[in-house]
Amino acid sequence: MRNKLIIVIFVSLFSFCYTATGQKNINSPYSRFNIGTLEPQGSFRSFGMGSVGTAIRDNSSIYFLNPASYSSLDTISFVFDFGIDYRKNYLTGGSTKYSSDDINFHHLIMGFPLMKGWGVALGVVPMSSGYYNIFGKVISTDEGYDPNIGEYDVFHGGNGTITKFFIGSGLKVSKKLSIGVNMTILSGQLNRTNQFVFADYYNVFHSSTTENLELVGINFDYGIHYTTSLKNEYFLTIGASLTSGNNYNSKYDQLSFKYTAFGVRDTISNVSENNAKTFIPGTLRLGISFGKQNKFTTGIDFTTTKWSASKIPGSVNYAADTKSWAFGAEYIPDKYSNYSFINRMEYRIGGHIGDNYLIINGGQIKEYGASIGIGIPMRRTISKTNLFFDFTRKTGSGSNNLDREDYLSMGISLNLYDYWFMKKKYD
Repeated sequence: MRNKLIIVIFVSLFSFCYTATGQKNINSPYSRFNIGTLEPQGSFRSFGMGSVGTAIRDNSSIYFLNPASYSSLDTISFVFDFGIDYRKNYLTGGSTKYSSDDINFHHLIMGFPLMKGWGVALGVVPMSSGYYNIFGKVISTDEGYDPNIGEYDVFHGGNGTITKFFIGSGLKVSKKLSIGVNMTILSGQLNRTNQFVFADYYNVFHSSTTENLELVGINFDYGIHYTTSLKNEYFLTIGASLTSGNNYNSKYDQLSFKYTAFGVRDTISNVSENNAKTFIPGTLRLGISFGKQNKFTTGIDFTTTKWSASKIPGSVNYAADTKSWAFGAEYIPDKYSNYSFINRMEYRIGGHIGDNYLIINGGQIKEYGASIGIGIPMRRTISKTNLFFDFTRKTGSGSNNLDREDYLSMGISLNLYDYWFMKKKYD
């Protein structure tokens, strides 16, 4: 039975790797810029705690943002985590309100030890989404109307996603110190279209611009954990991880042309860069966690990225440096209770606040949110089902005249814990 489970898991890994690039159809105007809307990173256990995880160690969960955590995997164990999420987006601008939603694959992760204190993990997770559809109409009563141009319809649309594949290892080099490294592969494609169609449809030229950005490349994440045991089963862990900045091999095409209703077409400009480079800067994460074994865990993370140093073909002056904080807690009333299922459940709460990497209308976007989560244990095993609910608000300053975005996210993941290479003493 156990061998069959392992086979199913590996088949699932390669099957779902193909679905990992599935488009998230959340309609956000902020996906027009840079590499799109950045997806939150981490497992659903982490999301329920405000996305903390840089300094958390656990034998049944994989915290891939700090590969040093892999050294905490139990000997002869196997951890598999698969999750799907649902997101509802509410966009508010003045008296106008709009909403969109989507349910999709989120992550597929697995980990196992090579020996005591030495673990390996691999998986696939989303990095960014470039989906948006924006329609508008300019008429004679609008403030920006130009009689020399006349009335027109405008369309901005985009699709595509960037996905992260990773494989890494964490090693316990002493009783208190662990180190780790991930090799990550970023791969994806973003497509964008800007189109202007004038009211005098048959007598004028209309305009259209299409953009396509493809990127692929290998990068590395480095992590370190220092953990110490205190009296009465209390513990303290300090962690740090660094994702190095990297130039990714890219292909960028931009085509602008004008056309008529009768099929006449005239190219305005055509840019094609087959050997372009997309520079995505490094990210530094610092964290600390404190708790009591099998009772409670608290954590705080600080994350910073120098996005102003990024170089993304087709996007100029839209990125700013980011700093963000995440904080969360998990409480288990009685992990080994024989009488109460409710007491064995894991209860989580957290929050996050910080900068978004986008600069729009001269101002940087801000975002903040709160989350809750539950870990539901399975019978007679360490395996569990993780659920999280998160509310995040994305907004500019009052002078930016930007729409406000509210995200309601929820997800469910199956976190399986099994044993490898254990021989049965009795049948």
